[in-house]
Amino acid sequence: MTDVNGLLAVAKRAAAAGAAVLARRSVIGTGGDGLETSNKGEAGDWVTAFDVAAENAVRAAILAERPDDTITGEEHGTTRPETPSGYRWSIDPLDGTTNFIRNIAYYATSVAVADSDGVWLAGVVHAPALGRVYSAGRGLGAWLETGGESIRLAGPVPGRTGLILATGFSYDPATRASQSAGLAELMEGFADVRRLGSAALDLCLVADGTFDAYGERGLNEHDFSAGALVAEEAGCWVRRPRLESPLTGGPSTEDRLAAWMCAGTLELSGKFPL
Repeated sequence: MTDVNGLLAVAKRAAAAGAAVLARRSVIGTGGDGLETSNKGEAGDWVTAFDVAAENAVRAAILAERPDDTITGEEHGTTRPETPSGYRWSIDPLDGTTNFIRNIAYYATSVAVADSDGVWLAGVVHAPALGRVYSAGRGLGAWLETGGESIRLAGPVPGRTGLILATGFSYDPATRASQSAGLAELMEGFADVRRLGSAALDLCLVADGTFDAYGERGLNEHDFSAGALVAEEAGCWVRRPRLESPLTGGPSTEDRLAAWMCAGTLELSGKFPL
């Protein structure tokens, strides 16, 4: 049996490799000039040369230590070795690409690994512009490394006033219209809302208590795989989307756009649609 500590160590090194690529972004050209941007098909869903280079770096770091593991990545899809170990990595080399293009600091490399039963065992969200590394191993708690310190995370403060909800909006126009129409109802009981543009970091900011809850529909697995484990290991209530695995060709676009990813204190679990 593979040790969770060992998997977490690999995840940290792989996420650091991706984040090192992102850290080479020039501060010149805050509108994205020179980043080799292209659009994936939906307005605002951008990809840059950094996305691809960071994914290549993450994959190389994982395969150097675990050549028999399967990898699912945002840019290169799923690759399977000849003799699969049963472990699968889910990687988002640059979560928050639009932020990255506009030189907004909320972006990160996200790396997570699951066993053959689909149980997430380790996850890391490395945000180079923020100087933060969030990490979690199943049963090991959730941690934030920043400024030379390592801090154990315990989630939002239960029962506090002035609750803040984090959410996001789809690139799909019909889904976005539905999300906008339902925002007022979703915000009942919350004092304010934030939309930072990185699901992985939104989940980590619930884990560290910055946000009280996060809810968004339409995410891909690589968007939430690491951040959800960080929130869970911080003691948060977490509900992942029930989606068909990418190993079997899923999920369909329709299923993905309808599914919610939610996290927060247990007392806020009833705020989100089923």
